[in-house]
Amino acid sequence: MTLTAELLKAKAREIGADGVGIASAAVLNAHPPDPKHPQIPERIAPGIRSCVAFFKRIPAGAFRARDLACVHHVDQLVLREMDKIGYRLARVIEEHGHWAFQTAAQETVWEMKNASYGYLSTRHVAIEAGLGTIGLELNLLTPECGPRCYTTVVLTDAELEPDGKMTAQLCIGEPCSRCLYSCPGDAVLHWGLDKRLCAQYAQEYGFSTILKTLGHFLEAPGVDGELSVLRQREFFGIWQGLLRVVGAFGDCPRCLAVCPVGDDYNRFLRDQQREIPEKTDAKVERARAFLGVRKRDEVPAGMADGRVRWIGEAGYRGPLRRAGTPP
Repeated sequence: MTLTAELLKAKAREIGADGVGIASAAVLNAHPPDPKHPQIPERIAPGIRSCVAFFKRIPAGAFRARDLACVHHVDQLVLREMDKIGYRLARVIEEHGHWAFQTAAQETVWEMKNASYGYLSTRHVAIEAGLGTIGLELNLLTPECGPRCYTTVVLTDAELEPDGKMTAQLCIGEPCSRCLYSCPGDAVLHWGLDKRLCAQYAQEYGFSTILKTLGHFLEAPGVDGELSVLRQREFFGIWQGLLRVVGAFGDCPRCLAVCPVGDDYNRFLRDQQREIPEKTDAKVERARAFLGVRKRDEVPAGMADGRVRWIGEAGYRGPLRRAGTPP
């Protein structure tokens, strides 16, 4: 049986993907998210022709939990399932005579930007594959579950028919700004994100905390000083993060929890997430300033230099307009 895009997408759904799409490697090579640090298929392996992107949703109930360890645990369960789906999908492709492999999950390449950047941005691949668009805070948003999902990509030399990219903007944008209001690190920019501020909460016991704690240990005077460092909360957090991932990955779920995009929000989260305790007058003023930029028909910084491609060139249309009902 000949390998086709429809056959492969049906198989992906059969083995557990909640959404799947295909992007042309040539298109991805021609449109890197940041030309200065091109995250493109040809940097990974020559001969890649198609990129199969799929996502699996995070059960929305996890975002109702007061104990963040529950969210971390669910995240890891979803990622393990993603690895299994990617592996099995690559095997299906190779059974049809083409080579394939999946991208490394949660990869960071030291030579690129000083943040979590890998050889390929799976968010942007998913957008080129028609699965969603970028949100105000740069999360991937899907119609089914908003930002509450993870995505992985399988790369292959098979020439598969690509799916069309969405041109409509899924993110409500400046009039909503719920991600901006909820961010404890105040890291949400105008269609951008300050990753350093975000990381303080997203990875409370990540690499920067490990370096800082190790530095305190090396500078501590004598054995008693070293032991005092080892007994600190930070060192315990690092140990727990290495052992159970708690606090070292996906520590802050706030922008995911409050985003109203996605069919799952109204079903499972709206009643609990309606109010945003982190909202301040200063954040409201900044959201108004962002909205003022758009009303003056100025180009926001995060949309410049072709980046509107992944936000949605056609702009936002509400659910009634998308359904064809007059506003």
